[in-house]
Amino acid sequence: MPSRRLTHVDASRRPTMVDVGAKEVTHRVAVAEARIRMPRTVARALRASGHRTGKGPVFDTAIVAGVMAAKRTHELIPFCHPLGLEDCQIEIASVGAGIAVRCRVSVHHRTGVEMEALTGAAVAALTIYDMCKALSHDIEIAQLRLLAKSGGRRPFARGAAG
Repeated sequence: MPSRRLTHVDASRRPTMVDVGAKEVTHRVAVAEARIRMPRTVARALRASGHRTGKGPVFDTAIVAGVMAAKRTHELIPFCHPLGLEDCQIEIASVGAGIAVRCRVSVHHRTGVEMEALTGAAVAALTIYDMCKALSHDIEIAQLRLLAKSGGRRPFARGAAG
């Protein structure tokens, strides 16, 4: 059951970082996904080119960008703890007239890696947008969402998240 208390607000209702010092170190895993919608002509052209544009290999570049972003999440989101990620895997697949980006992150730590997984998926999707915008600006990044998390007090799974 979700908590009704905001964790990043102190008794004076001021923003604060959560103290995780007393929490137990556990193996924590999070999986997030972003969907990218594009015109069918762009999706076909991208597949026909082997997922390359004038900027280079789209999926390979997005994987590198997503991993880099996941590792630096604490520099982007104010109250995220710096984590030494043990693993970050990004999978990208063409799905109809779009693309699915999935980011799986794991660590042994006192705090979860949901934000790292979401950041990895988001930045990989943004990289795909950047590399494909010369083909069309009618591209949407949609459904950035957490699919699953484990290892903390409140595990979560949305449907059949791998």
